[in-house]
Amino acid sequence: MSYEYWLTACAIMVPGILWASWIDYKERRVPNWLNAVIACAGFTAQGWFFGLQGLGSGMLGLLVGFGVLILPWLMHGMGAGDVKLMMAIGVWLGPGLTLWSFLVGALVGGVIAVVMIVGSGRMWNAWANIATIMCKLSSRSTIFSEFGSARSFGETSQLLPYGVPLTIGTLGIFFAQLALMNAA
Repeated sequence: MSYEYWLTACAIMVPGILWASWIDYKERRVPNWLNAVIACAGFTAQGWFFGLQGLGSGMLGLLVGFGVLILPWLMHGMGAGDVKLMMAIGVWLGPGLTLWSFLVGALVGGVIAVVMIVGSGRMWNAWANIATIMCKLSSRSTIFSEFGSARSFGETSQLLPYGVPLTIGTLGIFFAQLALMNAA
């Protein structure tokens, strides 16, 4: 990808996902309109810089973003706004970097979750919730039900605004890619 494209992404995508992450942190939701603006701007940039090939890369990135988070959403483990944010990020990054962005974000999310659990002193609640999730996963009748959903745990857990680790993962991959381009 061209350096100019990455500068455009730095000027548009980066502030957009930081804003989405902030809203997710404060309100525990990511607005549809913001995800749509990020995605549309990504398609515009992809088309402008790379033509049909860029649009195809953006669409594949969107599909990867959808693919990596649709099952957790269907299982009621996260909100749809997080899935849409990952899809919007995918438009900008294309399929390969979107997958890496998700993987780094998932690792960051795991670390944040452990810190939240330990920091809140809810270790026993966390073990009980994990047991509930394992029970949920063991039966076809409950796997996609509200049983063991993120919201069903109520006061026994803190909801992780997943837009935050997704943004951190994306920024890590984005700036690593930019550094590689500068080094070349």
